[in-house]
Amino acid sequence: MPLIDMPLNELQKYQGSSIRPVDFDEYWTRALDEMRSVEPCIEIIPNEFTVSFADCYDLYFTGVRGARIHAKYVKPKYSKEAHPAIIQFHGYTVNSGDWSSKLGYAALGYSVIAMDARGQGGYSEDKGGVKGNTHYGHIIRGLDDDKDNLLFRHTFLDTAQLAAIVMELPEVDENCVVATGWSQGGALTIACAALEPRIKKLAPVYPFLSDYQRVYNMDLAKDAYEELRTYFRLFDPQHKREVEIFTKLGYIDIQHLATRIKGEVLMGVGLMDSVCPPSTQFATFNKITAPKRLEIFPDFGHEDLPGLHDIILDFFCDV
Repeated sequence: MPLIDMPLNELQKYQGSSIRPVDFDEYWTRALDEMRSVEPCIEIIPNEFTVSFADCYDLYFTGVRGARIHAKYVKPKYSKEAHPAIIQFHGYTVNSGDWSSKLGYAALGYSVIAMDARGQGGYSEDKGGVKGNTHYGHIIRGLDDDKDNLLFRHTFLDTAQLAAIVMELPEVDENCVVATGWSQGGALTIACAALEPRIKKLAPVYPFLSDYQRVYNMDLAKDAYEELRTYFRLFDPQHKREVEIFTKLGYIDIQHLATRIKGEVLMGVGLMDSVCPPSTQFATFNKITAPKRLEIFPDFGHEDLPGLHDIILDFFCDV
């Protein structure tokens, strides 16, 4: 088959190139302690969009560093017992999407909660306040500041905090909460299930934010990863700080979180993906120790993967 990366037999063994910081576990323990100390001040506000079988709400909560985080919340109207919920995460720079895109799962009796990542295309806040570059990209946001100020640290925590909020909703069965997303949404799905291991099932598709060193070494720091190249060109043009920079990025590298996942995993990957290279995705998948399976699309890249939405729905339907 055509190749842009390693052969499949090598991908299935690949364990990643990026550095795992020595204090990685302590870093995320401290981060979760900060998250749990926040009073979320939850608001659930009816939205004017309505359908006959579901109610639609805007859900807001306060995340770490005081940011108000927004999610769309669709609840089945006639459900009399606690029911499953699906948490959805969107791609890089965009938002939680239209209400209508949530209605299929609501019609099946699921509550659907779709988060806006802070500071991107939706209504969630980015409070800012970091030293250094804020002009280009969220991967490098806070890279010149304390490691506890990396923006994706806060976004990963938002996913876990939202999951805990969803599990406490009286209409939701806390033992039947699942998560899914594509690209950045796939990365946030993995972060969510790693930091909130009660997530029952998860379906990440070609996840972003994995194995930054590998992306750079493949000369694919472009498109969604272009900010890595921009950072080096502006702030370290001779790569004198390369080890330091990639080590710091290791705190927000999802492959290092993957071992924490307890829920069952279904992951989709296109082997011609030049945006999130397959090896970076396998670096994460190969570290997952929970029950898992991979849906492989050999001739597809960072695009719609035919039939995968149906496979994911079937995977979630027996939760």
